[in-house]
Amino acid sequence: MNGFDPIWLALREPADRAARNGEVRAACAAHFADSRGITIVDLGCGAGSNLRALAPHLPRKQFWRLVDHDPALLEAARSALGRWADGVGMVENGLRLAKHDLQIDVEFIQADLASDLIETLAPSADLVSAAALLDLVSVGWLRAFCDLLARKRLPLYAALTYNGEERWIPPHAHDAAVRHAFHAHQARDKGFGPAAGPQAAPLVVGLLAQRGYQIVEGRSDWRLDGDDRALIRALTDGVVAACRETGLIDAPAMQSWRGARREASVIIGHIDLFATLSD
Repeated sequence: MNGFDPIWLALREPADRAARNGEVRAACAAHFADSRGITIVDLGCGAGSNLRALAPHLPRKQFWRLVDHDPALLEAARSALGRWADGVGMVENGLRLAKHDLQIDVEFIQADLASDLIETLAPSADLVSAAALLDLVSVGWLRAFCDLLARKRLPLYAALTYNGEERWIPPHAHDAAVRHAFHAHQARDKGFGPAAGPQAAPLVVGLLAQRGYQIVEGRSDWRLDGDDRALIRALTDGVVAACRETGLIDAPAMQSWRGARREASVIIGHIDLFATLSD
C-alpha cells in the first residue's frame, strides 16, 4: 500500500478529531471500562492519530502496536507521539509515554497488511483499530479481515471511513462529474486489489453482523469552512490531481472547479463503527 504524506496527515488530524463520533467512541470506551489494561493493534497507523484520539478514553495502562507499511510514517508517528506525550521513555521496540495519568507503551511494526494481516494479528490483543483505512482496501481483503476478526473474537473500532458523500457550498456545475471521477480513481488498486471505496463501511457492518457482532455506528463527517482553509485547499488540490489521472474531466472544467473550491466550504461524509461479539 502506498504511503501518505505526513504533512497531509498532520493537516487533517484536527478535522478528524472534531469529526469522530462521540457515541461510537463511548461504546468502545464502555466495553473496556472495567479492564485494568488493554492491548490495541492499530492498522495503517499513519502518524499515530488514532492513538492520540482514542487513548484518553481507554484504561490507564495501554499497549499499542502501531502497524504501517511505510517506515517514514512509523518514524513520523514516533516523533508526533513524543511531542504529544507529557513524558517519554524508551522500552524494548518502542516508547513508553506518559499522558495525564495514562501509561502507554508503543511498539512500531512495519508490515504489509495486504500479505501479513494474519501475522500482524497473531499476537494476543484486546482491540483492533483503524482510521481512514477501510475504504482503501479491497472487498476481498475486507471479507478476509472480518473472518479473521471473528475467528479471534476481536472487537473492531474503525473511524473515519469515507462514505462517498460530499456537499460543497456553494454548489458548482462540475461537482457531480468531479465526484464521479474521484470515486473512479479511489477504486484503483492501493496494494490490496481494487479499493472498496464508499461501499466499505456498509460492507463491513454487514459482514460483521453476519458473524454475530453487535455494532454501533454513526456519522463522523468533516465539516470544513473558512477556519479550515489550508485543509480545504490541500483537499481540493488532491482531488484535482486524482481526477486528472482518470482523464474523465477536461482541463478547463477541472480548472474552473478547482478555482471555485479552494475558497468554498464542504461536508465530507464518513462513518465510525465499533463492533464486538457477545461473551
